[in-house]
Amino acid sequence: MTFEQLLALVGSENHGVDKGPPGISADGVRICVDSRLVKPGDIFVAIKGSLYDGHDFISQAVTNGAKYIVCQKPCENKDVEVIEVDDSSQAAATLVQKRWNNPASKLINLAVTGTNGKTTVALLVRSCIQTAGEKCGLLGTIFYDTGSGNALQANLTTPDCLTVAETQSQMLKAGTKYMVIEASSHALSQNRLSNINFKAAAFTNLTGDHLDYHKTTENYLLAKSLLFESLRPDSTAILNKQSPHALQIAKKTQAKILWYAVEEKTDIEAHIESMDINGTVFQMKYAGKTQKVESSLLGRYNVSNHLAAVGLCLAAGFDLRTIAAGLSSLKVVPGRLEKIDWQGEFSVFIDYAHTADALQNTLATLRALCNGRLTVVFGCGGDRDRTKRPQMAKAAERLADFIVVTSDNPRTEQPEFIIGEIVTGFENPVAETIIVEPDRKRAIEWALENASKDDIVLIAGKGHETYQIIGEQRLDFNDKLIALECLKTRV
Repeated sequence: MTFEQLLALVGSENHGVDKGPPGISADGVRICVDSRLVKPGDIFVAIKGSLYDGHDFISQAVTNGAKYIVCQKPCENKDVEVIEVDDSSQAAATLVQKRWNNPASKLINLAVTGTNGKTTVALLVRSCIQTAGEKCGLLGTIFYDTGSGNALQANLTTPDCLTVAETQSQMLKAGTKYMVIEASSHALSQNRLSNINFKAAAFTNLTGDHLDYHKTTENYLLAKSLLFESLRPDSTAILNKQSPHALQIAKKTQAKILWYAVEEKTDIEAHIESMDINGTVFQMKYAGKTQKVESSLLGRYNVSNHLAAVGLCLAAGFDLRTIAAGLSSLKVVPGRLEKIDWQGEFSVFIDYAHTADALQNTLATLRALCNGRLTVVFGCGGDRDRTKRPQMAKAAERLADFIVVTSDNPRTEQPEFIIGEIVTGFENPVAETIIVEPDRKRAIEWALENASKDDIVLIAGKGHETYQIIGEQRLDFNDKLIALECLKTRV
């Protein structure tokens, strides 16, 4: 059997998309990329992922009843049909789009990539589109939303191609016309978004992260660039003029380019009028027109995120006035410099910052707004990029008055070992202003119990997450709820 014949087998003209459970066609043939989920008669596509290579599990898929194996490495098995392809991840994306009647081709697809800011940009875009009276599906770090109003908690920033195609099909059933997706570097390097034509894609920035996977910054940038290399000439690339990496991306795309910048003349501009603890007011300019935005979000970097969203919405056909209204209407991005609502004498923020650059930007924003002392609680995740650990310490030491180093998601590493690597980044690790407390709950409590009038406390690293991964266990843990519980004793 050829791949073309296999593609015809899963075609929606033969198998209705509304029949059977997710991924199941009328005659029971399913497409699987996880050998553990294979059932008799299924198609198993062997893909090399972040941690495992699906080719190592072909025998398990066969044992579980796979009828067809799609792979990019030689495989001999007389019990199944083997279809060898040049790129199995690309093949999987093609198969599932065909299986769900090519839903991507029926949506206006928008994407955002970059180390930091993806979630904020995606939610701003959705807010603008909803303000225009349209439904907008979203696939991102916090949740997946088909536009039906029932959002599901996300497992990955960018899900696998099976989930993407199925969710896009559900978007269409819900009457959704637009989709915005956060494109992670892992997903792009693994072709999870293949076979999706994007109307526009935005790039926010590139800073130190994910080197445990990509190994070098050059490889990391190459992965991000794949999104823009895939854009067609009638698409638009929205690029941050103030990122040194954007110029390299610009050279690799055939799409029309819209540049954006804060306090700098370019295609899409923003000029900040005011910023305080409650929000930011700025003027945005495009094509000779100006609109005022009154945002609840803080920070110059968030103004930049607004402009990335502006570019995506302009490319999708929305006018500047509608976009300004949509930007102004978004009140909070969960876990992104989110101010805890309590009636106390100091302020507390929750933020997802887990890279040195993100922590630097967040602390710099709060430093400028702080009339008292600035305290930060942070740690670093285990089994992830270790190079950023001392760099985060340096960022904290430059800007915070008090630093509480604690655990994040230690995973299979010892918290004390992670903390030890963080501490190496401090110029004066024995300073009285640096507190080491591996227990994250106690670390948060210490910071809040020692806060005074006009202080700001930043609890960084986990943001919207409601769990902590220790060893192989995912335990309930919510920075915001723990902080609120502790703050009850301060009122």
